[in-house]
Amino acid sequence: MNGTAHATVGGAIGFVAANMVQADPSVTILLIGLGSVSALVPDLDIDGKLRGKITLSHKFVRSIAQLIGLLMIIYSFFEGEDNRQYLGMGIGLAMLAISSKLKQKHMLTLTSVGVIAGGISLQEIWLILFGIYMLIASFVPHRSYTHSIIGVIFFSYIALKLDESLGIQGVYYTCLAGYISHLITDSKFLPFNDRGIKLLLPLSSKDF
Repeated sequence: MNGTAHATVGGAIGFVAANMVQADPSVTILLIGLGSVSALVPDLDIDGKLRGKITLSHKFVRSIAQLIGLLMIIYSFFEGEDNRQYLGMGIGLAMLAISSKLKQKHMLTLTSVGVIAGGISLQEIWLILFGIYMLIASFVPHRSYTHSIIGVIFFSYIALKLDESLGIQGVYYTCLAGYISHLITDSKFLPFNDRGIKLLLPLSSKDF
């Protein structure tokens, strides 16, 4: 199932949850949005719809890093003194070399570090945990741990902390149900899926 379909199912879950708690229009919109996003979260382990929205283009970041590296080399060459000159030029050369290897798949890793730092700055536990989730998702294979029971448990704790932070009825269940809906619609039990999900990782790699 593609990202649009997952988001639609999640949005529908948010709408149902809003009606169950008799939410006002603004909260209804919030729950629909949270349901849609939560239903896309498991696919952060691949370059999908949500991942493309929350990460910058690697070409843009690479260009900025290369420009900074070049400027650092020039500045260190003309303004640096003694060891500082060589250190600055070395750092600049390292930035040029590392940035040349930068690909889009690395952007989620960089973004997750920023999210964790933002969570620490804002003292929001859910944001720190979500950053950790993103960091893990940037390294694991597609349809593995983010599509497992472990992924559900981890995300449910993120959703719980978000619910506590917002204090809005329906947030936890909307996020959790949206996430689970992704796993259900990706499973082999549905006839339009050729492959399933490894629900029992790391105990079993069997597809469900």
